[in-house]
Amino acid sequence: MHEVEQLIDGRWAPGTGGRTLTVTGPRDDRPVARVPVASEADVAAAVRAARAAAPEWARTAPAARAAALHAAANAIEAAAGELAEIMAGEMGKPVDGARDSIAAGVGTLRQYAELGPTHRGRSLAGDDGAIDLMAYRPRGVVAVITPWNDPVAVSCGLLGAALVTGNTVAHKPSERTPATGWRLARLFAPHLPQGVLNVVHGDAPAGAALAGGAVDVVAHVGSTATGRSIAAACARTGAKALLENGGSDPLIVDAGVDPVWAAGQAALGAFANSGQICVAVERIYVHREVAEPFVEALAAEAETWGKQIGPLVDRRLRDTVHQQVRAAVRDGATLVCGGAIPDAPGAHYPPTVLTGCTDDMPVMREETFGPVAPVLVVDSFEEALERAADSPYGLAATVLTPSMSHAQRAWRELPAGTIKVNAVFGGAPGGAAHPRRGSGQGFGYGPELLDEMTVTTVVHLEAPPTGW
Repeated sequence: MHEVEQLIDGRWAPGTGGRTLTVTGPRDDRPVARVPVASEADVAAAVRAARAAAPEWARTAPAARAAALHAAANAIEAAAGELAEIMAGEMGKPVDGARDSIAAGVGTLRQYAELGPTHRGRSLAGDDGAIDLMAYRPRGVVAVITPWNDPVAVSCGLLGAALVTGNTVAHKPSERTPATGWRLARLFAPHLPQGVLNVVHGDAPAGAALAGGAVDVVAHVGSTATGRSIAAACARTGAKALLENGGSDPLIVDAGVDPVWAAGQAALGAFANSGQICVAVERIYVHREVAEPFVEALAAEAETWGKQIGPLVDRRLRDTVHQQVRAAVRDGATLVCGGAIPDAPGAHYPPTVLTGCTDDMPVMREETFGPVAPVLVVDSFEEALERAADSPYGLAATVLTPSMSHAQRAWRELPAGTIKVNAVFGGAPGGAAHPRRGSGQGFGYGPELLDEMTVTTVVHLEAPPTGW
């Protein structure tokens, strides 16, 4: 079992809280990590350390900050096997999938190491005897609060963008994956000056103390409820809230598509990582023309995926997912496959397909975050667009269509930050995400995240009058 510590001002220690949490593995319910719960004094000390280190780190040359990120990326890459085992033990993702996720995090770190030194301001046209500049500067101290479902890749993105732009960090990993966050910080910290990276652990009170502390930015990836609490805290303190929160992402399957291919895309979007992905497919609108073969193929895909996916992160989440499935069946949905809790240790749940769903069912209206594919049959693309747009969330959406005009309508009319056409996942390196509604605010990832982590100072320079 991993004995996790906190990092405050360059020192690893349990902290002053006196309370610990034990993380049990979702595969077999065995303890995998014991983690200290940060006290308010621990959180305040971590923020003070970051604040003290901020001026010198801000003055550090961008190329030197980038070199530190490259060195951290090398260390994480070298330890990817060990880190993947820890991650798999805590949140249940198969080791190979965990390694892929860690590789994505390493790639993100390298991306920001390259982008950081080229992140620049611009000059403005002014009087001939003056110079006007818009210069980027670090915001100061960034509180980074990260989730359990992709703990390395998400952390690498937020930490990389914050650090390369000259900010210092107080990081709280999820209490469900603290050992992963601890080991990641162990690999990161040797390449940074004392106090530039600090790590505290704990549950909701520790996160609230950090979000409401004397920080300049709170960058959070996680649930909508937590994101709203963070936004309220930032409104009180004046910190910037950078939020990527929950989603209920729709998938539209248009007439004319190959239903077997579309079912493969739907299964990938709904069942990968056991449905525990921020941009997972959470609700499916399929045209009546292809609905019957699509559902048949989706059920076959679910059987295949059931042999390879890992458990949900814990039994609490599994119970929530199962409650949504049971409620849908009670209200008239048909259970095509799955939908039963296995009689076995751990937090396993089978890939589940539902048909006959309605818009008001929680499985269609709320974030499920499990391997569930609820299907609603529509009679036209216009109906699918209208139903897909009717959501309190706005993270992402996918459209499978052979029609270029339908694809154009989708990205123009769907109120989501990311619109994917004919692929549930993918995208060019450097792509950003700009969630809307209950899914958050501000850019996440891409070069735009560097803008979020900096402030712009407008400078007007004139020579002193002659004769001085």
